[in-house]
Amino acid sequence: MIAALVALAFTTAQAADRLPADFVALRDIAPGIRQDMRYAGRNNFTGHALPGYRAPECLLRRPAALALRRVQADLAARNLSLKVYDCYRPTRAVAAMAQWAGDPEARPNTSRFYPALNKTRLFALGYIAAHSAHSRGVAVDLTIVPRTAAPFVAYDPNRRYGSCAGPVAARAPDDSLDMGTGFDCFDARSATRNLSITPEQQASRRILHDAMKRRGFANYKREWWHFSYAAADDRTAYDFPIGAR
Repeated sequence: MIAALVALAFTTAQAADRLPADFVALRDIAPGIRQDMRYAGRNNFTGHALPGYRAPECLLRRPAALALRRVQADLAARNLSLKVYDCYRPTRAVAAMAQWAGDPEARPNTSRFYPALNKTRLFALGYIAAHSAHSRGVAVDLTIVPRTAAPFVAYDPNRRYGSCAGPVAARAPDDSLDMGTGFDCFDARSATRNLSITPEQQASRRILHDAMKRRGFANYKREWWHFSYAAADDRTAYDFPIGAR
């Protein structure tokens, strides 16, 4: 009897951890793509790991992951690599973002992510939404890094970093090409075709945009880092947690 109960518990745990059909771990499809999963830690606009992020893993619908693998192969010819910041996002995390946006007392102070805005306007301006393609496994937030990039100083939650829209040396550490702003920067300069950034920063964005578009991804115009793969979107949102692989 005890052995049967143990076996049942093991089988139940396996079922709970099993990914829904057509979801895959990106590292199983394209292990060369770097992962810097911001919502699994504190280096994000809430200052906390978000609900459902039990491990820093990128999960996606299989067609989207395969398309990213093709983008990665294209960039390798230029000695560049993709780096993902967020992939599948549980709906509970989307709800937590909305709760944070409406809480004027939320701590810690993360205004470096919205240096020129009142965070209560983030919904109206389209930076935060009640529903997300990330929860359908077809959206990805990402950037480009040199394949030979040297290790960078780790994020320090006790350090006070500058505006995400400020000079790259003052922002939180990242080995990305300089895209003009950091990831998740709620600022007009984050718009993909913003012209107030330098020609070099605009050129880096074009490399990313063109590489992703070539393989079927569409960019969200307010965020240079956000792309969706419509070919895999069946409009089903999920809330299963992201666990270690």
